[in-house]
Amino acid sequence: MTGHPYAAESFTPEERAVLAHYVTNLDGPVFALVNLPEVVMGALFARYSRSAKSLRRLFLDEFVDDLDVSGDATMDATVGLRRAEELYARVFGEYGDDSVAQLGGVHLACEQASNVLTKVLERGRLMSYLEQSTRYVPYDSRMPTGHYRYYRDPELLESPYGARYVGDMDRMFDTYAGLLEPLSAHLRRVHPARGDISPIAYRQSIRARALDALRGLLPAGSLSNVGIYGSGQSFELLLLHLRNHPLPEARHYGELMLGELRKVIPSFLTRVDRPDRGVAWADYLSGRREETAKLVASLWPEHTIAGGSTGGVRGAGSWTVDLVDFDPAGEDKVLVACCYPYVTCTERELEAAVAELSSEARATLLSAYVGERTNRRHRPGRAFERTGYRFDIVSDYGAFRDLQRHRMLTVEWQPLSTDLGWSVPELVVEAGLADAYLASLERSFELHALLAPRFPEAARYAIALGFFIRYSLDCSAREAMHIIELRSSPQGHPTYRQIAQEMHRLIAERAGHRAIAAAMSFVDHTSPHLGRLAAEQRAALRKLGIAQAGMP
Repeated sequence: MTGHPYAAESFTPEERAVLAHYVTNLDGPVFALVNLPEVVMGALFARYSRSAKSLRRLFLDEFVDDLDVSGDATMDATVGLRRAEELYARVFGEYGDDSVAQLGGVHLACEQASNVLTKVLERGRLMSYLEQSTRYVPYDSRMPTGHYRYYRDPELLESPYGARYVGDMDRMFDTYAGLLEPLSAHLRRVHPARGDISPIAYRQSIRARALDALRGLLPAGSLSNVGIYGSGQSFELLLLHLRNHPLPEARHYGELMLGELRKVIPSFLTRVDRPDRGVAWADYLSGRREETAKLVASLWPEHTIAGGSTGGVRGAGSWTVDLVDFDPAGEDKVLVACCYPYVTCTERELEAAVAELSSEARATLLSAYVGERTNRRHRPGRAFERTGYRFDIVSDYGAFRDLQRHRMLTVEWQPLSTDLGWSVPELVVEAGLADAYLASLERSFELHALLAPRFPEAARYAIALGFFIRYSLDCSAREAMHIIELRSSPQGHPTYRQIAQEMHRLIAERAGHRAIAAAMSFVDHTSPHLGRLAAEQRAALRKLGIAQAGMP
C-alpha cells in the first residue's frame, strides 16, 4: 500500500510531553495505553465510544487533569520492558508460551478504521471492544484534513475512479448532514418536550433517534474508533487473521498493530512473523479460505459472488429472521443440566428420570433454577447452554454491526453487496425526507457497481449501511437470553429490536421451547417512539445526584 490514508493529529510540545508517558505512538492511528491504572483505561475506553474525539485528545481534555502524574515525569511508554523480557525468557521453558501469553493484556486504540475493517477487528471471542457509536457521534463534520470521515484507499484514489469515489462519497455525507436538522425538527414537532422530562434527556433522545434513522446513509467506508482489550494470545490470533486478509486495509492495519504491540508485549508476539509458525499459520488460514471459496463457486456458481459482482437490487429489500436449527428435546436437556450438579447418578439415568416428570414438576424445576429475576442481568446458570439455536438473518448492515459484536456466539456473514436491496426508515418517510434519502442510496448503488469489477474489496466502502446483508447467529439459550433481552430494550435501534423480538417469538413458537422463552422475562415487545428517553432521563438524574425509586 503506497502512502497511508490516515489523518495526523496536532499536539503542542507540552501535550506531546504528557502523552509520551502514556501512549506508544503520538502520530499514528494505532497505539497502546500504558502506565495508567486499569480503572482509568476502562473509563477512558467507555467515554471513547461516545465521543467524536480521538483517544489521545480525549485523554488530554478530560482525564489528565484528574490524575496524579507527579511520579511519571521520568517514565516512557516502554518502561520496564527489558526486565519483563528477561522474566518471560526464564518462565518460557517451564510454562509454555501460550500459557503465559494468556495472562498479559493490552489496551489498544485502533482509530480511523473503516466499518468494513471494524468487523474483522471485533471477531475474536476472547477480547473486549468498545466502538464509536453512530448514535452518539454524528458524522456531519470533517477531519482536520478537510475530508469527511471515510476511508480513502490509496490504490483506489490513484486509479481513474479516484475523483468519482471522493465526489460521490462526499455527496453521501452531505446528504446525511443536510437531513439531520430537518429530521430532528420533525421529531420535536411530533414528540414535544414535557415538563416532567429533563431538557438534557429530551435533547439527547431526539438526537439519538435522528442519528439512528440516518445512519443507513453512511457508507461502510465510514471511519470509526475501536478500543480493544485482549491478552497477548488473543492479539496474536487477530494478527494472524489480518496478515493475509483479502482486504488491503486489514493487512496494512495488522502491520501497524503489530508494531505498537511489540512496544509493550514483544515476547508474546515472537511467533507472528516466523516462517515456520505465524507465517505458516496465516498461509494455512488464507489457503483454506481461498480453496473453499473456489470449490463452492464451481459447485453453485449461481449462488456466489464471483470477483465482486456488479449486479444488485436497485430498490427496497426486507429484513428476515429464520430459525434454521434447534433441538426439539432442548428443554428436556436443559432440565437435565439443571439437576446434574445435585445428583450422584449418571447423566443417562438422570435423563430417564427427567423424562418421567409431570408437566407441573418440570415447570416447578425450571422455575426454581431461574428464580425471580429482578433485572435482565440476573441470568440463570450454564444449564441454559445445554441447548441452542441457529438463526439465518437478513438485516441492514447497520443492525448487523450491532449484533455481530456479541462474542459468546458463532457469527458468520456473507460478503457485503447490494444484492439484497436497501431499506428506508419509516421515520424518514414520515418526515417527508425519503426522496433525498433514496437519491443517496442510488448514488451508493451506482458507485459500488462502478468500482466492483476493478476493486472487489474496496468497492464495499461505497455501500451504505442501509443495504442488507445476510448472516447467521448460532448461540446457546443462555446467550440468546442475553442478546434478545438487551437488543429488544426500548433504547435499542428499531431494526435490531424487531430482529430480537422475532428471535424470541421463534424460540417459543417454532422451536416450541415456551418455558425457555418465558424465562426471558425482560424481552420487550413494545414499540416506543423515543426509545432512549427513559435511559437518558435516568442518566440526567444520576448527573444531578437524584436517586429515584426503581431507577438503577
